[in-house]
Amino acid sequence: MPDLFVAEEIETLPKAKTLADPEMSCDVVVIGAGPTGLACAIEAQKIGLKVIVVDKGCLVNSLFHYPAGMLFFTTPELLEIGDIPFTTANQKPTREEALEYYRKCAEHYALDVRQYEWVKTVMGEDGKFSITATDRAGRPHDYKTRKVIVSTGYYDLANQLGIPGEDLPKVSHYYGEPHPYYDSDVLVIGGKNSAAIAALDLWRHGARVTLVYRGSQLHHHVKYWIKPDLENRIKNGEIEAYFNSSVQEIGVDHVVVDMPRGPIRLKNDFVLAMVGYHPDYDFLRSMGIELSDEQCRPVCDPVSLESNVPGIYVAGVIVAGSRTNEIFIENGRFHGRQIAEDLKLKLGRG
Repeated sequence: MPDLFVAEEIETLPKAKTLADPEMSCDVVVIGAGPTGLACAIEAQKIGLKVIVVDKGCLVNSLFHYPAGMLFFTTPELLEIGDIPFTTANQKPTREEALEYYRKCAEHYALDVRQYEWVKTVMGEDGKFSITATDRAGRPHDYKTRKVIVSTGYYDLANQLGIPGEDLPKVSHYYGEPHPYYDSDVLVIGGKNSAAIAALDLWRHGARVTLVYRGSQLHHHVKYWIKPDLENRIKNGEIEAYFNSSVQEIGVDHVVVDMPRGPIRLKNDFVLAMVGYHPDYDFLRSMGIELSDEQCRPVCDPVSLESNVPGIYVAGVIVAGSRTNEIFIENGRFHGRQIAEDLKLKLGRG
């Protein structure tokens, strides 16, 4: 008898939806629910298209994984999408305010966002695309759509150091908050904004911080109000810094740093490898999108942003390929309007 009850419970578990379900078919599937992906969905909806947004994480997943308490480098109006004002009492909005703002945008436009579904394949041709995604339980979800917009960003894929010990549990390519690193020896690798912010935040919250960077000094892209702060901490000996240097090896309780005068061994508890991120080039290629040789830029029309594959558009930072510092929310948010203009012509809307 108990076995029978278990079987009945299993039978009531929700099943994966298929193409037979009307909610699995639409005019446009947007892959990626970041600010640019949401902007694309909003603009496509405005011209009367049925849109589904699919993301392997949560809404604006990359922003969610930014450091807690982080301030944006830009003013709030430059983060706005869908003609919805971003109001804040601060000159620069916080991560928490941005998360709330984009939630409100999704609610206001009643966007159909399918969170925690990882798109695995995009098959078919213009007007008849089939997309398969898997959810966290490993169940497949199949979509049918006329057009595809790829706005997958780059923050989910960290650049690798390619050195021994990089896979140790003490190593992370992301920085969340300082508390877990209190009273610990933390090595920060990198010399740009993310490394500078992490180093300062860690030091202010009781970590013993060492910075290692291959350049001769902090990168010139480090924001003007952060750079002198970190330089002063280094000058005062509060943060140790090794320039023109690189990490050779990561051990359980140490790191080996290759310096101009030779390698040194440092006591270490944690390593933050803040050396940048890159788009998912393999996923783009799997759809047939051509990438330029040097910078891996997707081949696309500069006005419509339609790729070399008819019916598949690219949007956001992936348009810049490896030059991820060229496109931010501030300019990527306008890609939705460019694509919507082309969709109007192709699908006879507006």
